Amino acid sequence: MATRPPVSETTKYGAEPSFWIEYPSGLIDLSRSNVTALASSIQECPQPSPEQLDIRKSSAIVIIDMQNFFLHPDLRLLPTARGHGLKILWVPPALLDPWIPQAGRGGFGADLPGGFGRLLMRGALNSELYGPLQEEFVKGEKLGTDVWIHKNRMSGLWGYQTALDLYLKENGITTLFFAGVNADQCVLGTFVDAYYRGYDCILLKDATATTSPEGGYANVVYNAGNSYGFVTATDAIV
Repeated sequence: MATRPPVSETTKYGAEPSFWIEYPSGLIDLSRSNVTALASSIQECPQPSPEQLDIRKSSAIVIIDMQNFFLHPDLRLLPTARGHGLKILWVPPALLDPWIPQAGRGGFGADLPGGFGRLLMRGALNSELYGPLQEEFVKGEKLGTDVWIHKNRMSGLWGYQTALDLYLKENGITTLFFAGVNADQCVLGTFVDAYYRGYDCILLKDATATTSPEGGYANVVYNAGNSYGFVTATDAIV
């Protein structure tokens, strides 16, 4: 990810209600709430550790496609995020028959061996979250922090009006931390669509992965940090 020199004075980008504020300390405020910051002196501006992020309740973690079919290991940031009151949004594909016109030909809806059910169909075993993540979701659902939101395209925000976009707007969520697989497919598709819809997008680089050839993941990280938003790691979230 590219870096750049800090600004010499507090700088605001954009206008209400969608704006960022950048401080000489290197902090970028995505909360869209600190409208008096420009009147403050540089000495009064927040001075966090450069290795940490202060997350707000207007943020959510969006976890893409972490299902049995994709076989990806556990994520570490969930307890910390729940402790800050963040919502954990699980956004996997889970299809219904009307969306599968040619089921049974090796693609979506085809029967998988080993009792895993039909490929990425709603209610099938292969469509459940992978391993301990299914238990993690059930735990968070009971706590009221975790929400399962189905998608029927690679992007969870494809289309005029999606369940994910409605949920985010209804709950006043404007900052999205992205995790999951595959980084250069469904994660990137949702990340870019979120950017175009005006959300502040942050890629968690140690909580995303891909099975694509070399260069696929690096391209996502580069463009996420240089074109569409920001890149950070899970250990930076406090």
